[in-house]
Amino acid sequence: MIDLYYTPSPNGHKITLFLEEAQLQYRLIHVDISKGSQFRPDFLQISPNNKIPAIIDHAPVDGGRPISLFESGEILLYLAEKSGKLLSGELRERHTTLQWLFWQVSGLGPMLGQNHHFSHYAPQTIPYAIERYQVETQRLYNVMNKRLETSPWLGGDHYSIADIACWPWIHAHQRQRIDLDNYPAVNNWHERIRTRPATERAMQQAQSEKR
Repeated sequence: MIDLYYTPSPNGHKITLFLEEAQLQYRLIHVDISKGSQFRPDFLQISPNNKIPAIIDHAPVDGGRPISLFESGEILLYLAEKSGKLLSGELRERHTTLQWLFWQVSGLGPMLGQNHHFSHYAPQTIPYAIERYQVETQRLYNVMNKRLETSPWLGGDHYSIADIACWPWIHAHQRQRIDLDNYPAVNNWHERIRTRPATERAMQQAQSEKR
């Protein structure tokens, strides 16, 4: 059993997408960031950076004591290796997948996150910051679109943790003032993932958490 410390956000969705796709048993533990639950000492023992998602795996493959992990990219890599799913064992596709995973955690997520912040949450309007992150968001969408024009999935021929890492951020495209019609390869990719049964189940979890 895996305990997933979760908030219905793009980074939280990454892990429910994987768990539903791989059909691993898990328990959702809601972290109410609006009430500061991410700063509780028990949560900081699991996630010292006071961010979600985080997991505790009570049944690691070595049969030893439970493993706790934070950082969504590492959690996806750990779960892929644990389950043997959604990460190719073939050398080239594996490392292509990992480079796009790292691209997401180091670039796509942080830049789109800043786009969200300055466009929707900042206490004052800062036109330079809004424009800066909008231009960078468009650049990243173009990078992704070019990749998906020549490959069905980010890692190659197979759906993988790279796609799972990117999809929740692309799914929030309207909040980024992005029209997916301008990125047809990304739009096609987004729709193929959106209609997967595991994606539908994962997003239903998000809706139930918001109620």
